[in-house]
Amino acid sequence: MKKLLLSVFALCSFAAAHAQCNDIFISEYDEGTYNNKALELYNPTNHTIAFNNNYRMVRYNNGTTAAAGEANPQAMISLGTHVMQPYSTWVIVIDRRDTTITSGTDVVVAAGLRAIADTFLCNNYNTSYTMNFNGNDAISVQKTADGGATWSYVDIFGMMGDAAMVTASSWSDQFPYDGSVGAWWTLNHTLVRKASVTQGVTVNPSPEFIVTAEYDSLPENTWTNLHIHNCVCATGINEVANTVSMNVYPNPANSNYTMLSAGEAIEKVEVYNVIGDNVMTKVGNKNTKMVIETAALTKGIYFVKAYFANNKVTTVKLSVQ
Repeated sequence: MKKLLLSVFALCSFAAAHAQCNDIFISEYDEGTYNNKALELYNPTNHTIAFNNNYRMVRYNNGTTAAAGEANPQAMISLGTHVMQPYSTWVIVIDRRDTTITSGTDVVVAAGLRAIADTFLCNNYNTSYTMNFNGNDAISVQKTADGGATWSYVDIFGMMGDAAMVTASSWSDQFPYDGSVGAWWTLNHTLVRKASVTQGVTVNPSPEFIVTAEYDSLPENTWTNLHIHNCVCATGINEVANTVSMNVYPNPANSNYTMLSAGEAIEKVEVYNVIGDNVMTKVGNKNTKMVIETAALTKGIYFVKAYFANNKVTTVKLSVQ
């Protein structure tokens, strides 16, 4: 009976999570040195999402309220006409690619971050400074269904109208979360959305923004997670824990194979496409590495599920180009 109840609970949790996997959200926030700033968006659905100029991003500078921020044309920018594939990411980097700039703080984005970008936005501060965010700025992703007459929130990072951010530098990890106590998180850090998050924040946080509730923190200028986001929407609740560390490289795979490397001996590997079909199964040889042949796979997103001793399972996303 206990085992049955646990199974029912797991299925209900899985169904509830997937019911919320209905629109894009911010999956990574990179606030690095100088202009090393990036945002990763994630499509948690099983269908493509076409922006068609119906999505935009707004920055709320230093505690600006929603009303004030959204009345300022410089504070917002359209996300264009990009099409996001199911369970895929889209990396936006600030458009500072002029390598001739050698002085001041408005310097070129680091080569490693430029190479990861899917698109560059905000090359002219006087037109849009949305991507010039710092640790005390809130950001929202919005969409419209009526040609721009009205906009709804798809995701909110930070807190719009937080008066503490007028003088503070960052939200922090301890109450009252306004940077006065604890470690600063939104300044000079990379933040990765937790795998358990299935949708964006659609109501302005109140009375405070608790960044640790939905994000994990990495050191500044850490970009190794960009283009790889683990989410319950794609992998299911049993794989969220990812109890064994595992990497796939190169990723995206653009040759005939990629290498799987894990922290423990691999017993078996299964590869699934975005609609859940098993397209490959390989039995391990008790080694921590395994070659995954990708020549026969069509371009797209796949999920590599590895099995280890003691019923441990880890799933990572693989992009084949």
